[in-house]
Amino acid sequence: MTAPHEIPIPGPAADFAEKLTGMLPEIETARLRLRAVRLVDFDAWAEILTGPAAPHIGGPFSRDEAFVEFAAATGMWLLRGFGPWAVELRESGDLLGFVLIGFEPGDHEAELGYLFRPKAEGQGFATEAAAAARDHVFAALKLDRLASYVAPENTPSIRVAERLGASLEGTLSGCGIWVHRPVARDGVSPRAETEGRRKEDAMKTSTRGA
Repeated sequence: MTAPHEIPIPGPAADFAEKLTGMLPEIETARLRLRAVRLVDFDAWAEILTGPAAPHIGGPFSRDEAFVEFAAATGMWLLRGFGPWAVELRESGDLLGFVLIGFEPGDHEAELGYLFRPKAEGQGFATEAAAAARDHVFAALKLDRLASYVAPENTPSIRVAERLGASLEGTLSGCGIWVHRPVARDGVSPRAETEGRRKEDAMKTSTRGA
């Protein structure tokens, strides 16, 4: 049976929650849509945090512990202006997982994280979604670096970090610190490229924040 705290309460509170989600940036890639997280997405989050990948991300977690993590991550949008996105297929709306910008106790800087359901692994979705989130943060929020904290035995996440062009620059609490920075392309400086992306992203997301 679904626990009461996992069930939306219809009425003004739910309407207000929906209004808040409508203010968050939505990002589209060739295959994916990164959208605001909703309460109904918790089942997918719990599947990940209570599943085989849990030991690599601080688990294993109980379902209730996973909910606390879910609520804390989502609350980052109010506290810091960044947080998690739900990642779904554009064609079907199938929820694949989550990509997030976080800042947990013990972190030394904002973190780029990616959590995907087992059925979505091995298809490049994590790399595609994480690249979109990273580029949005560099362009719209003007951060100049992000870190992914990856356990050394978490080979799939290390491969994603490598494909994103991150560099391994030390360790923290036994995890590798993979650092992401804006990268110049076609002779354009990172500063100029970031500013251009910021303006483009603002045009794409302005109606969402109205």
